[in-house]
Amino acid sequence: QVQLVESGGGSVQAGGSLRLSCAASGRSFNYYKVAWFRQAPGKPREYVAGITPSGTTDAADSVKGRFTISRDNAKNTVPLQMNSLKPEDTAVYYCAAGGYGRQENQYTYWGQGTQVRVSS
Repeated sequence: QVQLVESGGGSVQAGGSLRLSCAASGRSFNYYKVAWFRQAPGKPREYVAGITPSGTTDAADSVKGRFTISRDNAKNTVPLQMNSLKPEDTAVYYCAAGGYGRQENQYTYWGQGTQVRVSS
């Protein structure tokens, strides 16, 4: 079993930065791919970025070059550094683990989410 808790959300102006963090508990966390998803009002949840246990990363085209995912297996955390934020990045951001792809239904464990608001 894995429990996930997101933190770091908030409000920022366009062009600014935020750093989200996903803190996990559970001994098997280091064996899972971890991903960040987001959901804007009235839209489906979408994949943002993911990182495998070995550190291989991938990201959605909409955030490539602006968002960076990493992981600290010793601390059981997966940060998401978000730079050059845009109003369209406004969403609730979720951490997920136990999956392998980019689809929401492929992931077993989910956090409660953290709100990010970007104003123009």
